[in-house]
Amino acid sequence: MDQPGNRVSVFDCDILRGAFIKCVIEKNIPEDQWRAEAALLISDFTDCDDLDPDLLEWIVRK
Repeated sequence: MDQPGNRVSVFDCDILRGAFIKCVIEKNIPEDQWRAEAALLISDFTDCDDLDPDLLEWIVRK
């Protein structure tokens, strides 16, 4: 996420986390699949497969 176009702002992080939580609830996703779902959301949002592991951990934390 070192490229300027792929940076995620704090505001974007909050949006991603909210979308993740809503997705988990609506789709009834089991906890063991949360990381995969969050990774998909991040990569779709950033259009990049190189995920920031800290962002991923923050999104899936309880």
